[in-house]
Amino acid sequence: MKRSTIFALSIAAACLATACTAPQEEAEAEGPIETIMPEDPDLLAFQQEVGYSDAVIVGDLVILAGVVAVPQEGDEGMAPALARAFDQIGNTLTRAGVSWDDVVEFETFHQGPMGPQLDELVPVKNQYITAPFPAWTAVGVTELYEPTAIMEIKVTARASAE
Repeated sequence: MKRSTIFALSIAAACLATACTAPQEEAEAEGPIETIMPEDPDLLAFQQEVGYSDAVIVGDLVILAGVVAVPQEGDEGMAPALARAFDQIGNTLTRAGVSWDDVVEFETFHQGPMGPQLDELVPVKNQYITAPFPAWTAVGVTELYEPTAIMEIKVTARASAE
């Protein structure tokens, strides 16, 4: 192995070790962890029973729980279900004090053939997410928590320093 490669690996290992063992004071400097819970009483009761939040705010990061796209009777295609999911995400982002412009990571989890889902997802997504684009990961899964869901969408945003 070349000396430069060994040096680069040593630096990378040192950086990882330092980040993984950051002093407690640094973590406390980011501030307390805040949560955003649903406004709907039925959803609030469900999430309290199951044990999760719509979003968690840590420092300048806003991490949203996944939101499922569920087709309803009368929907033509997936677009209406996707628009409802994006609207719900947008509402949570607003309640957390950020917007779609602050999204830095976009993750989608697809049940069923991904190709047709992406064909319907991209035009809807592009109504909400514009350049500069966040990182995007799309994953095919065999099952989602909500059995009638076709897709789950998760985002992470970063509050702008103003």
